[in-house]
Amino acid sequence: MTVVRLLQLTDTHLVGDPHGRMRGICTLDTLRRVLRGAAAEIAAADALLLTGDVVHDDPDGYAWARAELGALGKPVLCLPGNHDDPSRMREALADPPFRHLGHHDFGAWRVVMLDSTVPGEAAGALSPAELSRLQDALAPGSPPHALVVLHHQPLPVGGAGIDSVGLRNGAALRTALAEQPSVRALLAGHVHQANEQRLGDILVLTTPSTCLQFRPGVERFEADDRGPACRRLELLPDGALRTQVLWAD
Repeated sequence: MTVVRLLQLTDTHLVGDPHGRMRGICTLDTLRRVLRGAAAEIAAADALLLTGDVVHDDPDGYAWARAELGALGKPVLCLPGNHDDPSRMREALADPPFRHLGHHDFGAWRVVMLDSTVPGEAAGALSPAELSRLQDALAPGSPPHALVVLHHQPLPVGGAGIDSVGLRNGAALRTALAEQPSVRALLAGHVHQANEQRLGDILVLTTPSTCLQFRPGVERFEADDRGPACRRLELLPDGALRTQVLWAD
């Protein structure tokens, strides 16, 4: 079996206006910078992961996601974040190469995409239906290794501001995962910063945004001086995982 190569893009915060800005940053420009900088990784990737906050409260931004990512010739596995409109996102990113939620097999790995959004709230939670879907996706007969992907961070990353809007029922997820020995890693966005922790044998990762970053460890939201980024992942046939954050600058 071969190595599975993925590239995670998260928190793109696109809007309909191609010159639209969030906190002074043109989010379409920064996405394009990330894509240019990661051109070699995209060419080698088996799929891209688009992990929420695709738009910034403006469904017209999905047209830019479709145009920029749809032209790359790779499957794009996507899930919503708290700034997305899940139904509009499903409609806008319904056709190939986009794949909305679900689970997807690559060699010895199954990638499970979960919806952690709660309507009208910045914080997230996994509904009983999503937790049940996770269990079904990891049932006996599935590939031996699994990567579980969601928008909201499942563990605190440090900092009262961002952790107050994380995954509210992380304990329920941890209970579900305790029964699933195939899960090797959890991958999230939302926090606009890189973080790496361990939950037993499970690697827990968050990834910087393709636009602006939040300074880690602060009480209130504060912009960091780091530029845009994405994350490269290599899933090995034996269940090991190699990963690196790629900074556009």
